[in-house]
Amino acid sequence: MTLLAADIGNAHTVLGLITDGQVSADWRVATDERRTSDEWSVLLRGLLGALADDVDGIVVCSTVPAVLHEWRDMLTRHFGDIPHVVVEPGVRTGVPVLMDNPREVGSDRIINALAAATVYGGPAIVVDFGGTATTFDVVSDKGQYVGGAIAPGIEISLEALGRRGAQLRKVELLRPRSVIAKNTVEALQSGMVFGVASQVEGIVDRMTVELGVPPEEVKVIATGYLAHLVIDECRCFTEHSPWLTLIGLELVFARNT
Repeated sequence: MTLLAADIGNAHTVLGLITDGQVSADWRVATDERRTSDEWSVLLRGLLGALADDVDGIVVCSTVPAVLHEWRDMLTRHFGDIPHVVVEPGVRTGVPVLMDNPREVGSDRIINALAAATVYGGPAIVVDFGGTATTFDVVSDKGQYVGGAIAPGIEISLEALGRRGAQLRKVELLRPRSVIAKNTVEALQSGMVFGVASQVEGIVDRMTVELGVPPEEVKVIATGYLAHLVIDECRCFTEHSPWLTLIGLELVFARNT
């Protein structure tokens, strides 16, 4: 079976074709709230090409309500003959959400928790490096979602510096030559890359203490399209799973069809 999985985030939408549990093709496009359902359909069919005929099911999670509305319309009008699942309250995930208000938790975070618990087991901490936010999600040894943290994403932090700093500008996100930079460009890169790495290690350490288990028993999983920037600068990660959300979406589709 070939499944089209879509993770719609604030800045980007990640699309993946999953065949027999493996991501066989993937794309990342801008999440544009002005894009209509017809435009999304044209975009998807253009990316899929001949592979469109192989799609047996579609599963979607979204943190952008306006875009999700257009996707619902697109799935009904343009892909009506293909089974689809939209991750939302009421959809079976098998993950107990131990939060004050479970409906407030982003669907992508629950999906990450499901994938982490299924693939790696708990206790686990998932760090998802998105452009808008870096999220930390904690899974207990019983597969429960017990909470997390949200920090500004690398890209949005860099954009804010460029806008508010009179002598600062946008720079390419790369690892600089050293922490002690010799020019403004590398100084910004140093602050972003090493600053985020230190932030991640600090939050993961604190979460591990609150879990009350030995650090060596906690799986710490990096995911998200910006993970490659800082993963080598952090000592805390035990796994790197770029397609963790897509894998979780496949699991949810199987549980609801």
